[in-house]
Amino acid sequence: MDSHGAARTSRTIRTEEQRQQDLTKIKKYRELEDSIRSQVLANNYNASLFQLTSKLLRLNPEYYTIWNVRRRCLISGLLSAPSDGSSHSKASPSTSPKDTTNQFSDSSSLSSLDATLRDRDSLTAGKSVTIVDGKGKEDADGDVSILQTELAFTIPLLLEYPKCYWIWKYRKWLLEQAILRLPVTAARNIWETELSLASKMLTKDRRNFHAWGYRRYVVAALESPLLGGRSMVEDEFAYTTKMIFADLSNFSAWHNRSQLIPRLLAERGADDTARKAFLEEELNIIQEALNVGPEDQSLWYYHQYIMSQIVNYIDGPTIVPALTVAERVAYVSREIEWIKDLVEDYADTKWIYEALLEYTIALKSLAKHGSEHIQTEDPSKWLAKVRELDPMRSGRWDDVEKQLSTNQH
Repeated sequence: MDSHGAARTSRTIRTEEQRQQDLTKIKKYRELEDSIRSQVLANNYNASLFQLTSKLLRLNPEYYTIWNVRRRCLISGLLSAPSDGSSHSKASPSTSPKDTTNQFSDSSSLSSLDATLRDRDSLTAGKSVTIVDGKGKEDADGDVSILQTELAFTIPLLLEYPKCYWIWKYRKWLLEQAILRLPVTAARNIWETELSLASKMLTKDRRNFHAWGYRRYVVAALESPLLGGRSMVEDEFAYTTKMIFADLSNFSAWHNRSQLIPRLLAERGADDTARKAFLEEELNIIQEALNVGPEDQSLWYYHQYIMSQIVNYIDGPTIVPALTVAERVAYVSREIEWIKDLVEDYADTKWIYEALLEYTIALKSLAKHGSEHIQTEDPSKWLAKVRELDPMRSGRWDDVEKQLSTNQH
């Protein structure tokens, strides 16, 4: 079976010689692991232990405990001490692993770093001009070198294991150390380089959801006051366009696009006319994509998102809040007629019938809120076709049938 175009290797029967080679590798691996454990038990978080973690992580980057040990080596001496007032003070050898690895976990927000920097700045205000962001220039330069070297250390691992959580988490930790320990300009340079890396990773595997999530994380930091940031929503929206045109099946790019749209329009100060024009443009883009690949689920999901902005105006905010009910009905009716045309060439594509079913139900719902009588089709015929093409979800279609029956009474 292929995974994003990369064929999985098949298993072959090993020879006795290969088995002995594997046993030798396992023996060396366990000896390396024992060496690390003995130094950890002795609280020797020094350069020697640091080098041992490099060897083991190159063999097994999934070993998250060793990443934690590596963090402690950096905090305990390789990196300079944070400036006065920082909550992230230099760890002593007796510091627990939990203390050194969870200070900036995924659940933490960049606002916690902002608070840390405010505390630090309040204590360093008025000090000698030789202090840069609360730290001597020599220490800052040393930290830049160490953090850049560490980021470089993980790149070969990412190329070989692009979906290993622990490599991504360690890079996040390193980047957050840059914010804590470096002048803003130096920290921003490191984060901007990281954005370039995320772009390269997505060039290599356009649908790597780890890389997409990581990109959103990096962009959020670059936009934040911590790094003297500005909005990047226009740039990121353009990036989704580029990635979509390179691969229409890129679900992550379509998803990212949908997340950016409300903010994009808000920052543009788009009025009702501009919002309506934007809606038309997005409908044209997704229609062109569906004409090429109507069997592509990711395209239908984005079409569904755009349609939800038209029909779900009562339950919450939409990108086109000023549309009248009549205009919403016209949009939905037009899309239904357009989708019907696809049936002529793709009669056995279930996504087409699911869309017809969903939008016909939505049209009937809109009709209830309009002042004029609107003639709508019976969605049951689309339901019957969906049942035929997707019998594995019979329970779901039973629920839809019950919903239709209830709405008729």
